[in-house]
Amino acid sequence: MQDCPLRTSVIGSYPVPGWLEFASGHLDRFGSADIAEMQEDAVIAAIHDQVDAGLDVITDGEQTRFDFNLSFYGYLEGIELESASPRRFGPPAHDQRGKHAITGELRAPRGLGAVAEFERLRRLAPRGVELKASLPGPFTLSGRLLPNEQYPDRMAVTEALLPIVRKEIEALVTAGCREISVDEPSMSCYAYKADPRPFVDLFNRTVEPAVGKARMCTHLCFGNYKARGVGKRTPGAMFPAFLDLHADEMHIEMCTTHWAYLELIEQVVKKMDAAVGVIDVKSYYIETPEDVAGIIRESMRYAPADKLVFAPDCGLSQTARWAAKKKLASMVEGARTVRAEL
Repeated sequence: MQDCPLRTSVIGSYPVPGWLEFASGHLDRFGSADIAEMQEDAVIAAIHDQVDAGLDVITDGEQTRFDFNLSFYGYLEGIELESASPRRFGPPAHDQRGKHAITGELRAPRGLGAVAEFERLRRLAPRGVELKASLPGPFTLSGRLLPNEQYPDRMAVTEALLPIVRKEIEALVTAGCREISVDEPSMSCYAYKADPRPFVDLFNRTVEPAVGKARMCTHLCFGNYKARGVGKRTPGAMFPAFLDLHADEMHIEMCTTHWAYLELIEQVVKKMDAAVGVIDVKSYYIETPEDVAGIIRESMRYAPADKLVFAPDCGLSQTARWAAKKKLASMVEGARTVRAEL
């Protein structure tokens, strides 16, 4: 259950400091202890910015990952990591991201690294703020793996990844994590052109170890690589099927459709909390607290305050840090304004 009405949260990723981005391109000049120190310092910076903004829920900013899911492939056995981008010139977009060949049985004997991330966050975060761990679901994770004879299509690859992600979720619960987001943007991107019911089954089997033991969240968006979408922005296609997800909180990208689908949350809150995207991470317009407060008031036409969560549309890793800080501060202030009116 929510610990406060009109909860403010984030999806997972946060901008990395400039010095970390520079160092990531020159790792051969650092020792293992230097790298560990940089990772910890970056998490401290992400925590600072989120706490300073006043968020009710924070993450580690995914500071030790490459993008929100790319680093997970480094934990997988049975794949050959891509050596080059398929398209290097022209505007940056999703088609510049290559795919990994599958060379054997998909395994992750070391896990996926999310437990170590959570334990670092718990050690460094101040007391009194809610902590959330995030990881991609198996369907989204399968998107950059090339099917082969052993795994002939994407669903077969997904089924192979499902027990790996499920085991990581189980390990997070054992480690004491009480809020976990299983991000499945690929499901929302495909929902308009595929039967959404198999996606529900995949998700529910993935999160089964944590149901009733941790607050389960999911993030459904339409892509945000280099601040560009990739899926058709039709969240209505996910319903009513996605109402059967075994989640406590469903987050939906809303800003990019100018909240045209806001009434969907009336359906969502009958089954779980609704997290509304109120910050456009694809725009450098800095929303004002009044902008945010207006959307929150509009959201309350469809759902009670204690069933609503507010967050950016997507993770903030593709947004400059100076803008991310201002956007989060406005989001929190807008929520506080409306909370005071209750």
